[in-house]
Amino acid sequence: MVQKTILLVEDDPAISDMVKIYLNNEAFNVECAFDGEAAESAFKHAHYDLVLLDLMLPKLNGMDFLKMVRTKSYVPVIIMSAKDSDVDKALGLGFGADDYITKPFSMVELAARVKAAIRRSTQYIVNQTELSKSIIKVHEIELDTENHRVMKRGVEINLTSTEWKILHLFFENQKKVFTKEQIYRSVWEDDYYGDENVINVHISRLREKIEDTPSKPTYIKTLWGIGYKLGEF
Repeated sequence: MVQKTILLVEDDPAISDMVKIYLNNEAFNVECAFDGEAAESAFKHAHYDLVLLDLMLPKLNGMDFLKMVRTKSYVPVIIMSAKDSDVDKALGLGFGADDYITKPFSMVELAARVKAAIRRSTQYIVNQTELSKSIIKVHEIELDTENHRVMKRGVEINLTSTEWKILHLFFENQKKVFTKEQIYRSVWEDDYYGDENVINVHISRLREKIEDTPSKPTYIKTLWGIGYKLGEF
């Protein structure tokens, strides 16, 4: 079984260490952030299976961090807070948290809630896969082959028809290396006469839209003298 990774956002080092050690012993990988800005940076640059989130954080509070998370992901979020009022619970769950546990809490209870949240999330993904075979996901990009839509971190990317066909070609053939002739024949459905510029321009424009740093592409990699392939994540 693949080890699940948890982002623990807690500004109290003692609590953070206690939770991390316990969950490590429960076979989870735990990465820690001690303020909201560090948590935001970590979340934007890595994949997590669950977030454990304190509300009272320096630099960026827990609610603002949670709102950011929900613009990009449906990852399970469990709030940990000393605030035990119904208002705080409703506010946290209303912003998209999946569960709420009040400090001080039992480590056994916390671990049980973590496992239940991940189990529900995994089952949801399985069900969605069964319901919709049209979604192809590579790292942070989802390609909807039925509706011709592309999403990255929950935000739609507007592609031209040709750009969409090129991306679809790579997503459907994730291990294959394509020469420029093969790309042209597949996308334009015509004979290739050696005009590399048309392919270069379309690849460049596609990278501008899907890559974080187009000059250092991670999704569509160039194999010099050969062609292109999808990056490995």
